[in-house]
Order: sequence, then structure tokens, then C-alpha cells
Amino acid sequence: MRIMQGQKGEGLKGKGTPRVIFQPETSHALRDGISMLAGAIRPTLGPSSGTVAINYITKEKGRPELLDSGGVIARRIIELEDASEDMGAMLLRSMVCRQHDEIGDGTATATVLFEAIYKAGLRYVAAGGNGQRLRHHLEQLLPLVLAELERQTYAIDSIEDYARIAESLSHDPPMAEMMGEIFDVIGEYGQLDIRKDNSRGLRRDYVEGIYFNSGLLSRVLVNEQVVKRIELLDTNIFICDFSLEDPRELFPVIECAVDAKLKSLVIFARNMNEAALSLVHAANRPDRFQALALKIPDPNPDLRNAAIEDLAVLTGTTPLLKVMGHTMESVTPAHFGRTRRFWATSHQFGLNGPRGNPRAMRQHIMRLEEQFRVEEDKDQRDQLEARIGKLLGGSATLFVGGSTEPEIEIRKNLAERAAASVRMALREGVLPGCGLALLNVRPVLEERLATATEADERAAIGILLDALQTPTRTIYENAGYDASEVMAKLSFAPPGSAFDVLGGKVVDLQDAGILDCATVVKRSTRNAIATAALALTIDVLVHLREPEMIGVPT
Repeated sequence: MRIMQGQKGEGLKGKGTPRVIFQPETSHALRDGISMLAGAIRPTLGPSSGTVAINYITKEKGRPELLDSGGVIARRIIELEDASEDMGAMLLRSMVCRQHDEIGDGTATATVLFEAIYKAGLRYVAAGGNGQRLRHHLEQLLPLVLAELERQTYAIDSIEDYARIAESLSHDPPMAEMMGEIFDVIGEYGQLDIRKDNSRGLRRDYVEGIYFNSGLLSRVLVNEQVVKRIELLDTNIFICDFSLEDPRELFPVIECAVDAKLKSLVIFARNMNEAALSLVHAANRPDRFQALALKIPDPNPDLRNAAIEDLAVLTGTTPLLKVMGHTMESVTPAHFGRTRRFWATSHQFGLNGPRGNPRAMRQHIMRLEEQFRVEEDKDQRDQLEARIGKLLGGSATLFVGGSTEPEIEIRKNLAERAAASVRMALREGVLPGCGLALLNVRPVLEERLATATEADERAAIGILLDALQTPTRTIYENAGYDASEVMAKLSFAPPGSAFDVLGGKVVDLQDAGILDCATVVKRSTRNAIATAALALTIDVLVHLREPEMIGVPT
């Protein structure tokens, strides 16, 4: 196969030759391509999962990249040697990448489910079954499966549960314990920055109040050799979205603040040149008036406007906006907001006790939360989540260390994925872990099987009954156990039992706290069943030359 950044091969099997592939070669090629990509992702499932080493095909050999994320592995693999097998692999890759982009986890579960359903479906079709009817019944059964998963879902509200969710993904008890404490402090939307550290362990810092990643334009009051930070108490805030290049533009603001007998003023602008900054410097009077200049966070116009809106609501400021036709001459004391405490460095600033209207603040947060619930774009959701976290004020930084750079990188990636899972679990609940939630769906399907009369429907139910065992069996196999032997032990265990692959014994599921994020399990199941059902109806593969080679516009 070819991986990202590798050189495109010459004369690859089937490449560059226009042709049409029919059954049964179609199914064989798709199956083989799917199996090849699934084989690269399967080892990453479970608490005892392995890693995948990827080496780029370049002239200069380097250290291989070690990965344990199915989504990242799928992104690295961009082409198989055989053109027809490549189509199967890319079909699976598309589903895995979508799962990774939308949820960030569950890619290995979706992969093994997809492969099991597709291969079993192929056997049924090869034996004379109808692929279209089979697809129809698989899609009809999907709501039943999801409804049963929904029935099993429950909420979590303790440090222990947060830690268990984090551990189910990170498989790192110290990290999971620290993650549980962090989310107990910062809550569902709280800001969490995860950074590499030079130490070998983990540490965390909490930031009091609300902070933004944007620093001082004017460092007049900062003795950088000593503190590298300035603090103002009971200060006022002024916000405009102008780029100030003439000191005279600032005269009305400074004059209004002095006339109102303000002790200090923080001026936010889109940008400010040295001449304008010199006026801010000159306006400072020891023990009488202090002025600071800061750049509005984020160069992106949409995010900058969002920061203006959030700061205005927090502090009760009425911003001057160019799009509204405002001018600096129109400033009045009513435009100034307040905060009990303000601090700033060259890279960040923060507020404690902002004096905005509490009711307006609650309504603003509620509007953002509603937008977050209905937003489908992942980037937009991440931005809304960050805004809500800032406004609620809970923030922390987790520093991740290790013995080597690769270990630190892997651990940091795991921490980021674990944090995302904890957030989703806080919002949408959890399910029994280790694939047991999917096993618990099987009795409902067995009831449906008892009443089904159509052969294609019975086949679809049978396929799902077998496939829903695959994630659990894969977890056991990845941990070095005989899956059939473990499943036999569980069949004689009391209800609510699970097999702890780390401890090597059957345990009570609730006592052991083996949990999975409900959102991850549901989305993995939906994507796997829907995509596999669609793949079973592919009968013909068509290979074309590159469009530019035959004069067809791209």
C-alpha cells in the first residue's frame, strides 16, 4: 500500500488502465481491500491495544511514526497497489475518517463492525441472496439497535466515573485520575489546554477566572525582568474593532476616561501602531491613572467578532464597531465596562469578577449552548465549546511528560482523545464498556428473529447477531486471550458481569466501572451498519484515466 507523503508508484496493478470490473471479481476485490485496511486498524481496539508503525517511502529513512488511533492510521493510507482493492479500502477509509472527524474516537469499533457485516453479507449474496433486500433490512434494523443502545444509556456525575471514561480510552490510570479531577473542577465546557512537558510525569495547573490567548500591545507597566505580568484592580474596559494608526483617534477615549475619574482603563483594539501606543504610554500617571492596550483575540474575522461579543457581555462594555458606523469621537462613559480584577502578559490576559449584567450573561450562554446542540460542523462545534468554556470560567492546563519524545507525543494524543470522550460522556451519557453494550442488543434482535418470516430479513438479523460480538472478541484477542473461551466464561457468569482484560478475570461491570462514551458507541454502530449495507449493493467497479489525461475538465 502507499501511505501519505510516499511517492506515487509507476505501473501499479490496474493503474492507468480504463476498465470495468464485474461480479464476482468486484466483491473479491472490495473484500480484500477492506480487509487490508481493517487489518491495520484492528490492533488499536481495546485497553491492551497495540500500535502501528508507519514508515514513509522516501530517500531519507527516518524514525517510523507510531500510531494507535484508527482515524490517523486511515488518513495515512492513501492508496493500495491494486486499483480494485484500493476502492474497497478507500470506502472503509472514508467511513473511518468521517467517524474520526465527527467524534474523534470509535474508529476501531466501527471498522471491525463494518468488516464483519460486509463479509457475512457477501457470503449470503454469494449463496444466492439478494443484496438490495439485505441492505433494506439492515437499514430497517438500525433504528432498533440504536434504540436499545439508548435504553442502556445513563448519566455520570462523579470524579470516579469521569476517570473511568478517560481510562477506557487512554489506558493510563494516572492520567485518567487527573482527568477526573480536572473535569470535576472545570465542568462540561471548561477550557482544558493539553501541552507537552519536559518532565516524565503529569501535572496540572488551574487558572482562576476567564482568560484569552492574546497579549499586551503596550508593556509600559510591565517590568519584564521581574514579573512579566501586570494586574489591575477594579478596572474599566473599552473595546473597538478599529486599527488605530493615528494617536488623535485615541484622544476622545483617554479624555473621556480621565473626565470620568477612572483609575485605570484597558483598551482593546484590532491593532495599534507605535504612535498610538505612545499616547497610551503618555497617558499613564503614577497613582492617578493607568492605561493598557491589548489586541482583540484571534486574527480570524469571525472569531474576532465572537471575542468582542463575549468580552462585551462579560464586562458590560458597549463596543464601538466600524460596521455599525461608530466613530471614536462618539465614546461616552456608558461605553466602558468593568471587571474586578484584570491581568495580562505578553501572550494572554484574564478577568476575575467581570461586572457585566448576570441575566444578559446567562441568556448569552444559553444561546451559545443551543447553537452548540444543533451545530453539525465539527470546527464550529469546537469554537462554540471554547467560547462557552471561557464564559463559564473553568480552565485548566494538563502538562504531559514521558521518557522519550515519541512517548510524550502518543501520551498527549491519548490525553486529547480522552478529554473529548469525557466531554461527550458528560453531555450524552455512558454505556457498558468493552463492547458489552452491543452484546446487550442481541436479545432484542433474537426476539425479532423469532417473528421474522422473510429469508432476507432473517439473514440480516443473523448477520448483526454475529457482528455485534466482533468488537468484544477483538478486544479479548488484542489482549492475548482466546475470545471463544472468554465468551464461554461470561455465559456462566451472573448478569452484569464483564471480563477485565487488564486483570484477567470476570468482574462485576458496575463495580469495575468499565464504561464507554454513549455517543462514540452509537455513532460507530450507525456508521458501520449503514456503510456496510451500502457496500453490499456495489456490483460494478469502473476504472477511469485521470480526467486531465483525456481532456475532461476536473
